[in-house]
Amino acid sequence: MTSPDLDRATLRQLVLDTVLAPDFRRATFAGVPRGPGPCRWVRVAVRPVALRGERHLQISYFDAKKDVTKNVPVAEAAESLDEVLAAGFSRVHLSTAAEEIDAQLTKKGKILLGRRKSAAPVPEPSLAHDHVKNVPLPEGRADRLLEVMGVLTREGRVRPTMRAKYTQINEFLTHLAHSLDAAGLRGLDRPVEIVDCGCGSSYLTLAAHHYLNTVLGIPARITGVDVNEEVIRKSADRAAHLGADRPAFACGRIGAAGTPPPDIVLALHACDTASDDALAHAVAANARLILCVPCCHHALNDALRADGPARVLRPLLRHGILHQRTADLATDAFRALALRVVGYKTDVIEFVSPEHTARNLMIRAVRGAPVGEWSFVREYQEMRRFWGVTPYIEAALGESFRQLTADEAVETELPTVEALSE
Repeated sequence: MTSPDLDRATLRQLVLDTVLAPDFRRATFAGVPRGPGPCRWVRVAVRPVALRGERHLQISYFDAKKDVTKNVPVAEAAESLDEVLAAGFSRVHLSTAAEEIDAQLTKKGKILLGRRKSAAPVPEPSLAHDHVKNVPLPEGRADRLLEVMGVLTREGRVRPTMRAKYTQINEFLTHLAHSLDAAGLRGLDRPVEIVDCGCGSSYLTLAAHHYLNTVLGIPARITGVDVNEEVIRKSADRAAHLGADRPAFACGRIGAAGTPPPDIVLALHACDTASDDALAHAVAANARLILCVPCCHHALNDALRADGPARVLRPLLRHGILHQRTADLATDAFRALALRVVGYKTDVIEFVSPEHTARNLMIRAVRGAPVGEWSFVREYQEMRRFWGVTPYIEAALGESFRQLTADEAVETELPTVEALSE
C-alpha cells in the first residue's frame, strides 16, 4: 500500500527506527542523489553484523570504481545514517523480518512511501562479518584429508602457513567440477580414470580423489605419476593414512608408468617439457578432459630470437625478464593451439590469483572438436614461422601431428581422433 507524502524529517526517523531495530535485515540507498551538494557515491548498502559479540551496522559505500566498507556500533550509527540521508538518494529500500518499505524522492522534492508485508517471513540474516565463500572444501569444517595433509587443524581451521595451498586446492577443485559436465564424465557406468602427471607432493591428486569420491559421489580411480621416488613414497604414505580406498602412485616417466587409459589427465606444475609429455599422453589416450598448469618454461626461452619476422619485437626480447615472460606465453599459446589442431576445445584461464602462485595459468581442454581444422592449422604454421622455432609440443605429439601442421600441408579431409593415437 502507498502512504501519504513524507517530509525529510519523518523519512529520517523512519530510516533510523527501521535500521536500528532488532528485526532489521537490509537497507539500500540508490538512484539519483538529490542532496544540496555533489555525491561521490552511486549506492550505499547497510546490513547488520556481529563483531566480538556486539551488534554493528556494516555500511558499504559504492562509487563508480570501488566500494568502501565500515562497521559502526548500532549505538553510534545515527551520525553515519544521517550522512547517507543527506546525499538525498531518490530511492530508499528498507527490509525487515516482516515488511518491505520503499521511499522515493521526486524531482519536486516530494517523498512517496510504499509499504508491503513480506510474502514470507524473512529469515534471520547471518551476522558474520565476512560472508563464507562457497568452496568445494569449506573452512571451519573438520576434513580428514586436509588434516592429514597438514592444511587444516583438527578443528577445521586453516593453518596460517597453508593458506595459499588451501586456496589453490579449492580453486583447482572448482575448475575440475565445472569441467565434468562438458566432458560428459558425470554419468559413466564405471569409475572415472584419472592420471596426474608429475604429481609431486600430490596435494591436488589426493584432493581430487577425495572430492570426486567422497563429496560429489562420483566413483573415480586416480593414479599419481612422478619420476621422483622420494615424493612418490611420501605421497603413498600420506594416502595410506586415509584408508583402503585411496589413490595409487607409480614412479616412472609420463606415459610409461603402466597406468590405465585415462578419462582425465592432470598436469599441475609439471616442470618444463613434462607438461608437453602429459598433453601428448592425454591425446594418445583419447582423454576426454585435460587440466594442465604449466611450470618452468625453459625449452622455448632458449630458442626465441629477434630475427626474421620477430625482429620487430627486439625491444621486447632484449630484456631478460620480458624475454622470459614472452617465451612463457608463446609456449602455452603453442600448446593450446596444438590441442585445438588435434581435436580439443581449448581455452587458457587463470587458475588461481597470482598472490598464491606465479604459475597461475591453466590450459583446459575438452575432447570433441574436429581434428585438423584448417583455420587452426594455418594459425599454428604462421605462429611457428613468425618465431622461427619448433616447439617441443610438436615432437611430443609425434609424426601424425607433424603431418597435420607441415608447411606443405593443405586443406583436406580431416583425420579422426583415433588416427592420432595410433
